[in-house]
Amino acid sequence: MPIHPLRAERSGPQTASAVAGLPFKPQLVRAVFRDRSSLHVSRSAVWAAASVTRTVLTEIIDGARSAAAEEARKRLLPKDLISAIDRNVEVEVGAEWYLHSPTFYGLLGEVRNADGALVSLRERRGARTPSGVAGAHRFEAWVRRLLGSRGARAVPAMVRDLDGIASVFMTDLARDAAMVVREGGVKRFGTVSLVVPGEPAPAPLLKDPLLALSTRRGDKRTVDRDDVLAAATMQLFGDLRQRALTEEAEMTRNTAAN
Repeated sequence: MPIHPLRAERSGPQTASAVAGLPFKPQLVRAVFRDRSSLHVSRSAVWAAASVTRTVLTEIIDGARSAAAEEARKRLLPKDLISAIDRNVEVEVGAEWYLHSPTFYGLLGEVRNADGALVSLRERRGARTPSGVAGAHRFEAWVRRLLGSRGARAVPAMVRDLDGIASVFMTDLARDAAMVVREGGVKRFGTVSLVVPGEPAPAPLLKDPLLALSTRRGDKRTVDRDDVLAAATMQLFGDLRQRALTEEAEMTRNTAAN
């Protein structure tokens, strides 16, 4: 089913209530996009980015809650984040943050250069701090709001990690959405299927029109909703990708109905 952009860019009481469940304010999302591109960002693109990021964080938080519950704890610890990722590889997003967080220290394995010398963590981080990492502090209030909506509490270190993952993920989303606009469609996206010898091939992926997107419509000066969703197909995979697209489509339908 084709995805249609929202018909109006104006906001009002009904439109605001339709997106009230999003934890990230439009101003914050726009600031992230401005870090990556000078392109204009439509309101529908802002809402799409907020919705997809909310789905990803919700999945991580729920996985961490399950890990904490096994130890009869209600407050989330950084080790619960590790457990959530170990149990569901689909939520392993915002990888640049891992190099800057003590939570992931020692879990990334050794890296050696061409001469076989061990590359230090400082060298692996690079001289420049990625914008998503540098801007992670902007997400704290909205991460706490999302935690509260899931009935969860977290220690400051866990909040910091969720901040960082959200910031880096949305920054990557903004980068790929801008690339889709510049290149006129998805040019660098493909899929890989693992086949076990002696077993039937896996069923094809759900027929999502964004997966086959090769061209886009609209001007090359504006990041629109479809561009963000196309970027989401590059950043996510499996059930998490489908859930993110489904929840965003539901939000769009509710907004259009209002």
